[in-house]
Amino acid sequence: MSQISGMTGFGRADGALDGWTWTVEARSVNGRTLEVRYRGPGGFDNLERLTKAAAQGRLNRGQVTLGVQAKRAEGSEPAPRVNEAVLANYLKLANQLAEEGAVPPSADGLLALRGVIEVAEEDEDPEARAAVEAAIAVTIEQALDALKLSRQREGEQLTPVIRDFVGTIEALIARAELEASSQTEAIRERFTRRISELAPDAPGLEERIFLEAAALATKADVREELDRLTAHVDSARTLLQQPPAGRKLDFLMQEFMREANTLCSKSATTPLTGIGLELKAVIEQLREQVQNVE
Repeated sequence: MSQISGMTGFGRADGALDGWTWTVEARSVNGRTLEVRYRGPGGFDNLERLTKAAAQGRLNRGQVTLGVQAKRAEGSEPAPRVNEAVLANYLKLANQLAEEGAVPPSADGLLALRGVIEVAEEDEDPEARAAVEAAIAVTIEQALDALKLSRQREGEQLTPVIRDFVGTIEALIARAELEASSQTEAIRERFTRRISELAPDAPGLEERIFLEAAALATKADVREELDRLTAHVDSARTLLQQPPAGRKLDFLMQEFMREANTLCSKSATTPLTGIGLELKAVIEQLREQVQNVE
């Protein structure tokens, strides 16, 4: 049997290769759609695209944030070098200023100027860098797998809670059916009492009471709403076995509430109204839990 997943979770994985070490952390929270945000080191241009593709292959909904922290081990950093062309331009300008009376620049001052010192990243073997990027991509997939597992654990905790709420709704529907069966007689008694008080000697009173009571009872008939609520209960249980079900459950909650509202508006007795209000409260609690379902 398939298991629903939540949308809140955390996953982490580490990796290392050729003097590089990195850590990948993936987090997710609730979201109506899947939204993936990536943060990572420069120079690995394909990782953002790979991250989004890997997330889309594993997850359906939620706001996912994945961060990569990578660094090179001491001694494996590319050596800094002097950009001689940039330095020559600075020296030429400095000499011109010195002829005009300016203080000649110091060596450390020249080396501190922008662009004079640069790191020879371009000297790194492209194949070696591509291998590191590929290894980081594997670690990203591992972190996303861990995130998915974390979300599945949340789903395992959500499932019995949702089932309990659905069971409570089913029990309230049964109570409403019992109470609704007595609505017609309650309406008739109420209408008879009021008409008798207003016009006790009116001709054809008994027939009029019967017709008016029948019309009111028809308007107050809630069997259709109760049948639909029962069908929604069956649908909810089915969806729990057919993940991903979050969007469908969201819509089903709207239908649950629509029928509960109509039940309350049609109710002709205080006990049935009370059951309708209980239904609405439980449906709202269920809706809050469903918002966590992927």
